[in-house]
Amino acid sequence: MKQNLRIAIAYPPIESPKGTALLAQNRQFQYFNAPTYVYPMVPAYAASLLQARGYAVKWIDGIAEQWSYARFCEEIARAQPDLMIMETKTPVIRRHWAIVADLKQRFPEMLIAMFGDHVSWNPQETFTNCPVDYILAGGDYDFLALSLVNHLSRDADLEGGIWWREKNQSTVNSHQSTVGGVIRNSGIQDMKNHRLDDLPMVDRELTRWKLYAYENGNFKYTPGTYTYAGRDCWWGRCTFCVWEFNLYPQGSYRIHSAERMLNEVESLISLGVREIFDDTGTLPAGAWLKKFCNGMIERGYNKQLRFGHNMRFNLLNQEQYDLMGKAGFRFILYGLESANQKTLDKLDKGVLANKIEEELRWAKGAGLAPHLTVMIGYPWETAEDSQRTVDFVHDMFAKGLVDTLQGTIVVPYPGTPLYYECKEKGWLKSEDWDRYDMRASVMQNPINDEQIRGYVQQLYRAFMSPQFIARKALSIRDLEDVKFLATAGMKVAGHLMDFKKKQAAESRVAG
Repeated sequence: MKQNLRIAIAYPPIESPKGTALLAQNRQFQYFNAPTYVYPMVPAYAASLLQARGYAVKWIDGIAEQWSYARFCEEIARAQPDLMIMETKTPVIRRHWAIVADLKQRFPEMLIAMFGDHVSWNPQETFTNCPVDYILAGGDYDFLALSLVNHLSRDADLEGGIWWREKNQSTVNSHQSTVGGVIRNSGIQDMKNHRLDDLPMVDRELTRWKLYAYENGNFKYTPGTYTYAGRDCWWGRCTFCVWEFNLYPQGSYRIHSAERMLNEVESLISLGVREIFDDTGTLPAGAWLKKFCNGMIERGYNKQLRFGHNMRFNLLNQEQYDLMGKAGFRFILYGLESANQKTLDKLDKGVLANKIEEELRWAKGAGLAPHLTVMIGYPWETAEDSQRTVDFVHDMFAKGLVDTLQGTIVVPYPGTPLYYECKEKGWLKSEDWDRYDMRASVMQNPINDEQIRGYVQQLYRAFMSPQFIARKALSIRDLEDVKFLATAGMKVAGHLMDFKKKQAAESRVAG
C-alpha cells in the first residue's frame, strides 16, 4: 500500500484519418474535421477533488494537446503515475482496449482505471478484452475516483460502482499482460449521498482550461470555459440519450446551489473568461434560474461575460427568457432531434412540435442565439419525414429564429432504450463499435446511407440561404462579429466534410 499516490487524469490521443476525436464531455461521440475541444467537467472535478485531498495529480490530455501517441507515452513516463484514469466511449472502445494493453506493457507497475458510458453499461466486456485494473461505473466518477484512491492508499472501504480484477497467478506474466482473473464489484453507485456543493471548485490551472477555451463553436467570445450546474437532465427519459441511462438514471438529478454557481462565475471572471457554457443536460429552471439570473444582474456579472446552456423546449415562458436576456445569457442549445411529432413521442421527448416556433421567437426576442441539435436516420422515419425536419430547420433559419445548428446521424448507443428496441426488432446492422461514430447509420432504415448523409448535409446548407447570409452581414457590429462568423463558416465547411460519402467509406476502412 502506497500512501502518496500519483494520479494522472489522461486522454490518450486517437490518431485517425477520420479527424479529431470529440471524446471528452460529449454525449454523442463524433470525429470532427474542424477540431473542437470540450472541457471535460467531471474529470476536472475528479482532478480538483483528488488534489484538494492531498494527492499529486497530473492532467494529461493528449487529444487537446494535439500530441502523437509517442509524445503521450513520453509524458506518462515523465509523470510516473501510480494510477492513470481515462475516459472512453463506444466508438473508440476497441482502440482503448489496445491502448490499455500497450500501456500495461510499457508501464507494468501503473494501474489503469476506465470510466464512461460504455464501460458503465458492460464492465465485463472491457475486462475480457484488455488488462484494465478498475472500472468506475456510473456518472459520478469524481467521487468514485476519490473512493478508489483512498482505498489504494489508505485501505478505505470502496463506494458502490467500482469494478476490479482480482489478480492471481494466471493474471501475472513478466512478458505479457493477460486478461484473466475473477471480476469483482462494490455494488451499484448511490449518487444520492453525493452533494455537488461538497466538491471543490474546479482547479482551472491544474486542468489546463485554456486548451479548451478557443476551439469550440459554442463560444462567440473567447477565452471561454464550461461549468456543470447539475447532473444531468431532470427529464432523463429521452430514449437515445446514453448519459441518462448509463450514467445518470432517473432520480439522480442533482444541482449546485445558485449561490455556489454565482461564486464560480466570479472566479472565472477573475481568470479572464469572457463566455461560459453550462453543459448540464438541462439547466435548472424555476426558482433556481430566477435566483441565478437575478444574482448575475445584481453582481454585475451580466456586463462582464456571456452565458450559454442546454435547454428543453416547452419548459420556459416569455418572462423567463426576458430575465435570462437581461442576465447576460447569449447562447441557448435545444435538442430538437426531429420536427415530426411521432418521432418526438417515440423518443419520449415530452415536446410539442407545434409549439417550437413560438418558443424560438421568445428566445430571439430576449436577445438569445438559439442553436438546434438535429438527428437524421431514425429507423421509422421515411424520406418524407426527414425532408420535413430539413424544411422546418431551413424555415427557422430563413425567419431568423435560429442562429446555428448541429446535424448528426442517430446512433443507438448500448444501454439506451433505443438500442434495446433495435435489438428486439432486428434493426441493428452491426455491433462493431467502431462504426458507432455517426459517419453512417448502424440501423436498418427506410432510406439508405447516402440519403441519410445527404439530409444531414442539407441541414448544414441552411447556413447558405440568402436570407441567413444577408441577416448575418447586417448584424456585424465589430471585429468580434467578423471573427465569429468566419470561425462559424469554417465549422460548417468541416461538418459538410464530416458527412461526405468518400469520408464515410474511408472511416469504415480506418475503423
